[in-house]
Amino acid sequence: MLQREEIQEIVDGYSPPDVHIGIFGSHSAEEVGMAAKAAGMPTFIICQAGRESLYLDHNKHLFDGALVLEQFSDLMLEKNYEKLIEKNVIFIPNRSFSVYCGYDAIENEFKVPMYGNRFILRAEERTAPKSQYWLMEQAGMRMPLQFSNPSEIDRLAIVKVQQKDNPLERAFFYPSSPEDYQAQANELIKKDIIDENELENAVIEEFCLGPRFNANFQAYALDDVFGRLDFVGLEDRIQVNISGLLNLPAKEQLKLDVILKNEEIGHKGVTMRESKKPLLYHAADQFLEIVKKEYPPKMIGLFSLQGAVPYNPKTGKPEFVVFDISPRIPGCPCVGPTSPEMRRLSLKHGREIQSPLDLCIMEIQRAIKEKRISEIVT
Repeated sequence: MLQREEIQEIVDGYSPPDVHIGIFGSHSAEEVGMAAKAAGMPTFIICQAGRESLYLDHNKHLFDGALVLEQFSDLMLEKNYEKLIEKNVIFIPNRSFSVYCGYDAIENEFKVPMYGNRFILRAEERTAPKSQYWLMEQAGMRMPLQFSNPSEIDRLAIVKVQQKDNPLERAFFYPSSPEDYQAQANELIKKDIIDENELENAVIEEFCLGPRFNANFQAYALDDVFGRLDFVGLEDRIQVNISGLLNLPAKEQLKLDVILKNEEIGHKGVTMRESKKPLLYHAADQFLEIVKKEYPPKMIGLFSLQGAVPYNPKTGKPEFVVFDISPRIPGCPCVGPTSPEMRRLSLKHGREIQSPLDLCIMEIQRAIKEKRISEIVT
């Protein structure tokens, strides 16, 4: 495993103002490029051949340098990531980076200084020893009831299983009994949407009957300067094809014989009543405490708590139930334009904040200015 001191030694050798912000050409690269360029920082993007036109043609004004590889995973080759170090790159990880490059290589081989905590990326996998579910349990966060196997299903549940031939997306189905589970699973296997072997690793949990809120936060390495964290806003996901189905009246939905798919295709901004927002802050505080203990040094950068707000049947009050955590850039470009938090954060920090990524760049620039750059990377 790479030692943080080794990465800090590399970044201490960088020469401002030539420090570049690096990003993987997928997921949230446009947001990162826009935030960095707006702040006057040079950028560097890694693209996969055949997928580079969005960045190097339509958005070439956002990126000062690029590395086009045959496969994204080739970035883990020393001859390639050394090019990023030569460019004084501070790399900001996104979900695609984790999926295509793999946690072992990220933790043991990729020597590029990374803004954030590279070791917690692995926790996003539900099968990891200290997975996001394990972290939530240890932190005492409210999460859905988990079923260890289909025979335990005694209420409406949601099954989250890896899509066949698509490492970035999961398939979902909603059984209410063991028999219903088997029938729906067989149908998805028959239609080649999931693989039977992947069902062994599927997550089965109670379905939370409440509106969904993905709560997005920024955690700071330089907490003596910026504080522990900032809440940046809420959003929800638009998904194929369930979003289209839900636009139909119920009687029309019943006429259709389609397999529901929840592949994310877009985002929409939402807000929450002020009286309920403390629920979000409480969950974020719980998460930050457990990360500091289990994944040192701590959470650095943007993260998202994806959940819903149902009523607790015992108390009769709403509660924030977290069912997924994104311990890296959440990839929600709608938050900047739709969140009222942007104006509040502009007042707090004394500079214009238009996007959550502006906060990441703000901390990187402050660390460079104060010669504390080694404190914000792993």
